[in-house]
Parts: sequence; C-alpha cells; structure tokens
Amino acid sequence: MSNDVSLCPRFHRAVELIGRRWTGAIIRVLLSGPRRFNELLGSIPGISDRLLTERLRELESENLITRTVESGSPVKVIYALTCAGAELQESLDALGRWAERWITPGAEETKSA
Repeated sequence: MSNDVSLCPRFHRAVELIGRRWTGAIIRVLLSGPRRFNELLGSIPGISDRLLTERLRELESENLITRTVESGSPVKVIYALTCAGAELQESLDALGRWAERWITPGAEETKSA
C-alpha cells in the first residue's frame, strides 16, 4: 500500500491564501463588520500600512472582500467581506478553538498578559 497522498489543488491554494501573514487577522476583524483602512490598521497590532494595503488588494482580487469608495470630503474607503469571505467564519472559529487547546502562548503573548 502506498503512502502517497495527493493534495487537492483547491485546498492547497486556499491554505496558502488564508495562511499568509496577516490575512487571517484581517478577515477576523472584518467578520465583525465593514471597516475603514485606519480602523483595520488600529485593530491589527504590528501590521504596516504597506502590508495591509498589499493584503487588502490580494483579498479583493480573490473576491473575499469588497472595497467601496464613498465620495465626500474626505473620501471614505470601506472594506467588507463578500459572502465567500464571510463563509470563512466557521473555519476561523474552528482554528481558534484548536489554537486555544494546542498552541502554547509565545513570549510576546506572555509579556502582554
């Protein structure tokens, strides 16, 4: 019997997309509702403007978030999850439960606690 396991290309692409640094955090924040750029920036400790912009563009191109520009002074840009993005809630909740059970807090977490 062979131990060869073939990896589904869709699964692999999904894990690579969601597993990118900061992506899960961005989606997690947007699960509670639409946010402006600076609200996202303030909700995700340690992320830079450049990386947030890059991840938001990636998520928009994958149709997981929408970017809406509201005219006015100043112009407002709002980011929100699409239906596909919102459907990640169950998976992220399951990952959170798993992390609570199995992940030992890192040094940075113990310092801030």
